[in-house]
Amino acid sequence: MHRRQFLATSAAAATTLLALNPKLRAADDSSGRLFYDLRRYHFASPEKQKAYDQFLTDVGVPAYNRAGVEPAGVFQILAKDNAGARSNIKEDSTDLIVFLPHKNFESVVTLENRLLADKKYQSDGKAILTETKKSDLAYTRYESTLLLAMEGAPRIELPPKNSDRVFELRTYESPNNERHLNKLSMFNAGEFEVFKKANMPGVFFGGAIVGEKMPQLTYMVVHENRQAVDKNWAVFRNVPEWKKLSADPQYKNNVSNITNPFIRPTEASQI
Repeated sequence: MHRRQFLATSAAAATTLLALNPKLRAADDSSGRLFYDLRRYHFASPEKQKAYDQFLTDVGVPAYNRAGVEPAGVFQILAKDNAGARSNIKEDSTDLIVFLPHKNFESVVTLENRLLADKKYQSDGKAILTETKKSDLAYTRYESTLLLAMEGAPRIELPPKNSDRVFELRTYESPNNERHLNKLSMFNAGEFEVFKKANMPGVFFGGAIVGEKMPQLTYMVVHENRQAVDKNWAVFRNVPEWKKLSADPQYKNNVSNITNPFIRPTEASQI
């Protein structure tokens, strides 16, 4: 199948999915809100993780950018940031978290075929893309969650860069879809500004459309360093707007579980 056929097939698939799924159809008419493909790659060893991060640095992220997917985020999970925290990770993870923002749903659906038609990507990345063997995989598997940016935070906000910053990737699971939508409403009612006042600005905020641990929402905030985390959350809890929101009975019991690994950008990351 040639490049033009690839793209036509992908566009047709996107159109069909939108037509059949009212939730996706409504999401695609979202007034500029981005779609976020949040992936977690698993590797058989630290060496495989490092090799894939180098592939993303040299080949993958530039190709994503050529496809209109930018800025791409690539993150690792280190024990030093998570030991003793809620995440309580005691060994460096061999996973990589890859964050891919899309301007619309069609971009999500057609990305892989557009990459397949990208000759430079296929040529420069062939050692990872096509030459790996079943007994020596570049990565073992990856999971993907598709998020739609929240109404009150429709796009990415890139934070200032410093060498010691750490990101917190927070997922809020809800007991049912009604409480999930209620938590999204709580964010849109003013929770975004509380993060800024607590000196941990948000990078992205999204409600999950498909993925793991549904129903859920996921967002990312940045701390100036790992030592500032407890201080920042203490400030957050005392911001008047948060006290008012959290005391409002309409928002009661809208989160049933929280996961929040602390992550750091790798060489490949543009965030």
